[in-house]
Amino acid sequence: MTDLSSFPITTKWPAQHPDHLQLYSLPTPNGVKVSIMLEETGLAYEPHLVSFETQDQMSPEFLTLNPNNKIPAILDPDGPGGKPLALFESGAILIYLAEKTGKFIPKDAAGRYETIQWVMFQMGGIGPMFGQLGFFNKFAGKAYEDKRPRDRYVAESKHLLGVLDKHLANRAWIMGDDYTIADIASFPWIRNLIGFYEAGELVGFDDFKNVARVLEAFVARSAVVKGLNIPKRD
Repeated sequence: MTDLSSFPITTKWPAQHPDHLQLYSLPTPNGVKVSIMLEETGLAYEPHLVSFETQDQMSPEFLTLNPNNKIPAILDPDGPGGKPLALFESGAILIYLAEKTGKFIPKDAAGRYETIQWVMFQMGGIGPMFGQLGFFNKFAGKAYEDKRPRDRYVAESKHLLGVLDKHLANRAWIMGDDYTIADIASFPWIRNLIGFYEAGELVGFDDFKNVARVLEAFVARSAVVKGLNIPKRD
């Protein structure tokens, strides 16, 4: 049996199945990227809830895994060379899991880099911009009298949706016929934008027919249905 006792995070979240990949997360758009990927690949894993309500992400144990105190993070007992690997940043984890399993990323070099390109598009654009729009539309920012910050993020979110909508014309998925980590990275955020953030009307989501079509296909996948609720909230 794998011994993970040298990793301090296991003192706060003991591994019941230390031979399984350990997931430390919360069902947010970034968090569910990894749970969906794990469900899609069929890798054995053990989820651990990192509760923001109790500031788990700021605990000394969690900070040993991710010093940037963000979810998700993983501890893979069977990392490269058969040695345990701790990893944070959802985009990096998606790429790692895709390469570990040989799934959801093209095998040819050009296709691989194009897929990573779209993962970076989500990491650098969709995630930060949609997150800021959510703050100004639903949370503390909505009380600001000056609506210029909100409108800035509305405009940028519309731009990003437009880029993706044009790209998806005559495509089943971001990379064409094949479902990849580019889709797993992007569509949890798009779902969150029009759902939890309640910003669908604000960004004119009905105008982005191709994005809406692919989002519908995404949320219908059985692995997505499961992954969206992992780890279960207390």
